[in-house]
Amino acid sequence: MSVRINIAATDSSAYKAMSGLEQYLQTTSLNHIQKELIKIRASQINGCAFCLDMHTRDAVQYGETPQRIYLLNAWREASEFYTDEEQVLLAMTEEITLISRQGLTENTYARAKGLFSEKQIAEIIMAVITINAWNRIAVSTHLRVPTD
Repeated sequence: MSVRINIAATDSSAYKAMSGLEQYLQTTSLNHIQKELIKIRASQINGCAFCLDMHTRDAVQYGETPQRIYLLNAWREASEFYTDEEQVLLAMTEEITLISRQGLTENTYARAKGLFSEKQIAEIIMAVITINAWNRIAVSTHLRVPTD
């Protein structure tokens, strides 16, 4: 892949705005594992290697197990590994990431309302939106996975 534009260097105001979203996520009630599951699942769907590398590493540092990370792409078939809350987070992540298919369905939204407050639902939606934006930046600019 060719080297492309570095948005942080070329348009620091835009990058600063994205960083503001990330700073907001640090103030939410979502725990580290919940945020990383959202980030990993959206990045899997979007094929963002840079973000997958970053967020799987972060998840492990926060105490996530490798097995749950390995199974994340098949979380419905491995539902016993994920709490009810995590399953709703993952369903929301998929439906919002793949918004052109059907968007956030009434069924998933109703399940979310049964488990989360409206504020938490807003936080989840913003977390999904933020990682999708980061994925699009990384993929469109060919951001490379760092080699150790």
